Amino acid sequence: MNIIQKRSAGIRGRIGFFKNWGDRLVILLLVAAAIIVHLIFYRNLGFHRDELLYFSFADHLDFGYFSVPPLIGLMAFAATRLFGYTLFAAKIIPALTGGAMVWLVASMTKELKGSLFAQVLAATGLICSIIFLRGFGLFQPVFSDLFFWTLLIYILLRYIHSQDERQIYYLGIVIGLGILNKYNLLFLVLAVLMVLPFTKYKRLFSQKEVYIAFLIALVIALPNLIWQLRHHLPVLSHLVELRNSQLVQMSPFTFLTEQLLMIYPATLVALPGLFYLLFSKKLAEFRWIGYSLLVVLGLYLVLHGKSYYAAGIYPLLISAGAVFFERSLKNYLARIVLIAFLVFLTWTVLPMGLPSQSPEKMVAYFDKAARISGSNAIRRYENNKYYALPQDYADMLGWDELADATNKAWTMIEHKDQCLIYAQNYGQAGAINIIGKKYHMPAAVSFSDNFRYWLPKIPDKEIIEFIYINDELGKDMQQIFADIQEIGRITNPLAREYGTRVYLCRSPRISFNQFLRDRIPLIP
Repeated sequence: MNIIQKRSAGIRGRIGFFKNWGDRLVILLLVAAAIIVHLIFYRNLGFHRDELLYFSFADHLDFGYFSVPPLIGLMAFAATRLFGYTLFAAKIIPALTGGAMVWLVASMTKELKGSLFAQVLAATGLICSIIFLRGFGLFQPVFSDLFFWTLLIYILLRYIHSQDERQIYYLGIVIGLGILNKYNLLFLVLAVLMVLPFTKYKRLFSQKEVYIAFLIALVIALPNLIWQLRHHLPVLSHLVELRNSQLVQMSPFTFLTEQLLMIYPATLVALPGLFYLLFSKKLAEFRWIGYSLLVVLGLYLVLHGKSYYAAGIYPLLISAGAVFFERSLKNYLARIVLIAFLVFLTWTVLPMGLPSQSPEKMVAYFDKAARISGSNAIRRYENNKYYALPQDYADMLGWDELADATNKAWTMIEHKDQCLIYAQNYGQAGAINIIGKKYHMPAAVSFSDNFRYWLPKIPDKEIIEFIYINDELGKDMQQIFADIQEIGRITNPLAREYGTRVYLCRSPRISFNQFLRDRIPLIP
């Protein structure tokens, strides 16, 4: 190579370097946008009831919990130690993970041989989807579940491209960590294992790397497995409760309808992406992953899974759809119009994904949306009934009012060392434990979710005052206490806990300590 050729090669290399950095900068701007959009509106509502539960885990780190594996507890511990028991602490980790998700989807699109436009379209489609806006705006295992599903699929794409056996080990790590986050990831693993024997990759079953990867996953998830066994497999009890109270309400039609709604407006990209992934020769090497995603949908249909359980299949479909549009739309103006159209549609449905307005304005918005569309699916609750606000938003109202009323009752207690605070459900107990920290109230006693494992020992001193939180006064309380006074209640009619009352119970007719001894051993 002569000196001119060397200089030309060097110049091309530097140009390529800066061009790649230009592409990365564009994606980084979208990452920043994804994070910012979740932090702009986070003060419009309060803590979600699930956030109050998971933040309570931060004070009780363990290898497992009644309804979820341990990773959410570790994240809650990190968030509260960095930012305190604040609403911002509950929003920052999901928001940052959402930014990482945008980068991951752009990288996945690149693995599908999509260039910058396809990566930008995929990232924009992801940011614009209702499930992304809602999922990464709440401190629940949902946001990290979406991330682990996408990361696992991305590593599969990397392996198909490179045949690098190290990717198999990475799969084992991701599966193990994903199980520690939410058992839902096992459905994706099962679907891949069901499809794999019908592909050329069936040879993987004879490779030691695959079994080493599963061993890695098992070792990572083993602490939680041991915890489940030591606690008599509460995951099974939780699944029974879930099926009887919620999953039984999910019909196949509702499930499929909500699949289209939860990724809107990215449905416009994901649906072409599904067909492109299944039938295009350009993506033929990845087709079997598309079939695996269909198997996932089939499993959830048969088992009456909640709609959002399948949300992890859509980032790949959005990426595939972005590649489709990149190869179909050659006109740059048409490409810009497509991205702008997605953003415009998102603006019109933004309250469906984020609490971008006051609760009262959002009620008016959803009323209007129901009249125009003829559908009220976004306001369907787990009990298959419809209310003024979507369930997630209604679950973010009333908790401060409850904590204030409980504190009012607490200040009226004369013998604080002879008093207990009881909450009927984990949202109420979480509100006392998290929001109530500013009042220095003791932790609430509850038999709901993981609170059943944190029940205190029966005190030596006789309980003579009792703060009782429930939606109604139980007959047992009326029989035990002679003096019962309602101190306050949640008065916001839009709150899911509307009407929940705080009672101050005094003058027990019988030994309340003995009453507790007779009942606490009966709790699983």
